[in-house]
Amino acid sequence: MSEPVEYRQHRFALPPGATEILLVRHGESAPARDGHPFPLVDGHGDPPLAPEGEREAELVGDRLAVERIDALYVTSLRRTHQTAAPLAKRLDLTPRVEADLREVRLGEWEGGLFRIRVSQRHEYALRMWETQRWDAIPGAESTEDLAARVRAAIDRIAAAHPDGHVAAFTHGGVIGQIVAMATGSEPFAFIDADNASITQLVVTPERWIVRRFNDTAHLHPAFSIRPEPLI
Repeated sequence: MSEPVEYRQHRFALPPGATEILLVRHGESAPARDGHPFPLVDGHGDPPLAPEGEREAELVGDRLAVERIDALYVTSLRRTHQTAAPLAKRLDLTPRVEADLREVRLGEWEGGLFRIRVSQRHEYALRMWETQRWDAIPGAESTEDLAARVRAAIDRIAAAHPDGHVAAFTHGGVIGQIVAMATGSEPFAFIDADNASITQLVVTPERWIVRRFNDTAHLHPAFSIRPEPLI
């Protein structure tokens, strides 16, 4: 008597020609202070990492050093360079700059003022949450402009790495926009990715697939605990 045919549960595999992009939010950056704005780069606030963020960068490097990664990308803002540095050293890769993955332009609230006004529940901040539009802030980038440049950046990375695996160090607003476009969600549904979190995106010619969002297992204290060897 022949054995019955078995049908195992499906396991995801990267489709031919697709690109896996690990979107890593930068580590925690320096705190904002009234009267001491961050320096600007091309109109965007450019704080360095805080000491906590430097530690998070090391933990991300530990987590991803065992993954297959063909290329690293950073933005034009230094907190992404600093977060990528430990992994770049481990893998002996030089990060490439993809400027269009830089953070949302916050107009009159750049340089750290955004954090201050949000914490104060300023009327423009409340309108921003209500409308789910960054340009509720005077001079800020529109959702449409953000989506266009982010899509162009992802398309360029995917075109450069068919069948490849990439880590892109970027920003919370950008990750939120990417996941919203991939899932068809409301614009602000995914803007709260934690610092140093990992979001896995698979880009195919037909669609974008989100495989995980806001993975922070490497930041948990248990991640750094190694069992004692058995004697």
